[in-house]
Amino acid sequence: MMRALKRLSPAARLAWVGLLTVLAGVAFMTWNVRAGWAFTLPFRGEKLVAIALVGYCIAISTVLFQTLTHNRILTPGIMGFDALYLLLQSVLVFSLGNLFYVQINAQLKWLLDVAVMTGAVCALYYWLFVRQRRDLHLLVLVGLIFGVLFRSFTSLITRMMDPAEFDALQDVMFASFNQIDGSLLGISLLVAAIVSALLWRARYAYDVLNLGDDPAITLGLDQRTLVMRTLVGIAILVSIATALVGPVTFFGLLVANLAYALAGTHQHRYVLPLAGLLATAILIGGQAILEHLLHFGTGLSILIEFGGGLFFILLVIRQGRRS
Repeated sequence: MMRALKRLSPAARLAWVGLLTVLAGVAFMTWNVRAGWAFTLPFRGEKLVAIALVGYCIAISTVLFQTLTHNRILTPGIMGFDALYLLLQSVLVFSLGNLFYVQINAQLKWLLDVAVMTGAVCALYYWLFVRQRRDLHLLVLVGLIFGVLFRSFTSLITRMMDPAEFDALQDVMFASFNQIDGSLLGISLLVAAIVSALLWRARYAYDVLNLGDDPAITLGLDQRTLVMRTLVGIAILVSIATALVGPVTFFGLLVANLAYALAGTHQHRYVLPLAGLLATAILIGGQAILEHLLHFGTGLSILIEFGGGLFFILLVIRQGRRS
């Protein structure tokens, strides 16, 4: 199987993964249909689009973040996106109360989540790169420290909540692919499409950046501007995925490394769409198995985080042996 796959071109591998994604989508839409098709198709179709969008955003943002950092074991989560999202929800629940929190307009809350997470990255980038002239590795380190700080504040706030407020917060602290607000799909798809189009235009520049920062600058690449624009795009994509389903930490790490392994090349014109298709196929196929075979015996996010966590440990061990 692997030998046959190695003989295929990257475009052929991309086509096969695309076919796998289509089959996963068909299985999700048609498997174990008990109600009428008129109800089932729109209901499952909305969930299918939402899951595909989340998988796509997580995969693309992780691949690009690894390109910027030149490290295959890092994800945008290390920048504190998930921790900032949880802190924001904790502050809203604690300040507004459970009753008012659940009544917040979904579009307004989505806009607030995306604006806060994206604005935090832009402010951090401006402070480190424009005013201080630091490098990207310091940005990652500062993001990691802020992530720990945000989690500490979240833990403090949750300890001061009453049980009813804490119970409401539990629903958003863990990723859920079963309760996605369909009213957010339109704006999420529009923003993700615009950001993706802008990032796709720089696909060849990312190939140059893969050579290293100094070689890329020597070849005439405006590395600082490219990094700034890409970080903003990553922040928006991660914010969209997190606002729709909640924080997902290790899934992007798993998908990005699988995409590189299957693509057989580092060219982003193949790796980026392959990662997006792989993430979509895995999430849709996993959700189909969870709903129709296991009958919601466990949460998909739990399985994903468990598998991704094990994969992260394996990557750390492999890199440790190489060094």
